[in-house]
Amino acid sequence: MNGVLTPEQARRRFVGLTALRWLPVGVAVPVSVLLATERGLSPADIGVTVAIYGAVTLLLELPTGGLADAIGHRPVLALSGLFTTAGLLTMAVADSMLVFSIAWALKGVARALDSGPLEAWFVDTVHRGDPDAEITTGLSRAAAADAAGLTVGAVLGGVLPLLVERDGAAALAVPLLLAAGFAVVHVVAVLLLVVPVHGGHGSGAAALRGGLRDVPVVVTATVRLVLHERLLRLLLAVSLLVGLVLTSLELLGPLHFAELSGSAEVGSAVFGIVTAVSFAAASVGSLLAPALGRAAGGSVVLVSAGTSVLAAGAIAAVALAPGVVVAAVAYSVFYLLNASAWPLRKQLMHDQTTSAQRSTTVSASSLALMVGGLLGNLLLPRLADSSGLPAGLLAGAAGMLLLAVVSLGLRADRRGAGSEAAVSRVARDPIG
Repeated sequence: MNGVLTPEQARRRFVGLTALRWLPVGVAVPVSVLLATERGLSPADIGVTVAIYGAVTLLLELPTGGLADAIGHRPVLALSGLFTTAGLLTMAVADSMLVFSIAWALKGVARALDSGPLEAWFVDTVHRGDPDAEITTGLSRAAAADAAGLTVGAVLGGVLPLLVERDGAAALAVPLLLAAGFAVVHVVAVLLLVVPVHGGHGSGAAALRGGLRDVPVVVTATVRLVLHERLLRLLLAVSLLVGLVLTSLELLGPLHFAELSGSAEVGSAVFGIVTAVSFAAASVGSLLAPALGRAAGGSVVLVSAGTSVLAAGAIAAVALAPGVVVAAVAYSVFYLLNASAWPLRKQLMHDQTTSAQRSTTVSASSLALMVGGLLGNLLLPRLADSSGLPAGLLAGAAGMLLLAVVSLGLRADRRGAGSEAAVSRVARDPIG
């Protein structure tokens, strides 16, 4: 499909495709671990399979971003959807640790492929007509759609096993089949709605070969850009800290709510409700981002630092809450605050790069987020084991305060790093 989209058309398609992308993920979340357990995997086995997902994603994050910059957004997004479908179908029939590991590896490839191209396509499409066009509104609405897709999907995935005339693993596999169907719909939607921005290398095998040859060049140029541009380095540090903080809540939160509730069964039900409400709060926070930016006079520093301090207080309230209700409210408030600053930081990041390296830069941000999560997975459980769950959560609050300090440096330079001349200059310089 060819043609030139208006900014509003691009925004609507970006938001809709984002919701559709995360809908199958939400459907799979409530049943993936339970299905593996029903089919004989231990918690340690499941941990290994999920770690494979993380390792594959980390390994491919930058190369797949470079691939999108080299051959175009649409083919990479479609390929991601096909890998998602394959991973979900493999998981639905998996009956051993090996097959579950393959399923998670396929999903890891899909996650790496789609971490940057859709957002980069939206920004490039809007900027094609007006390089200075405002994109924060689109980014905030897409973040809200992301949360909405996860929320709706989680409800569908959680309820469906109760409605089918099956039980055990057979019932738990049904949502994965539904999720695979949604993933196929997403592939079709991408092919219909994502209008190519660049000519690329043409089409077919020649395009793929030409694009693959360009991947190292694009990735290397992006690394040089990050090393030379102060704001990009700080934004990657912010992403890493957010990954660390989210891990403190998502890894230790279920255990903390189980302690507050008095049992694992009640705590699981409570945390499921808290998670759904938190996703909804994140959606609201994302929608508030443009208004918050205007209220702050366009200062990303003020918004990022201010919401980070308040979010640190919310995490501390979760850790020290005397009961479930206070902890649940504080947990949701954190997600609202964190989401309200994220689109403004994204706008700043896009201002520092160009279409030639946009997907790779977004992938670098995603990579930093995952590295932060990996550090959290390695460090925070040990702290919680030795000093208690509240201590692990308070470490997350400390990470948010550090993020506020880093945010004080998010002041745009007079000379935008995103100018073509600036990027060309950096790409020619040696790394370091």
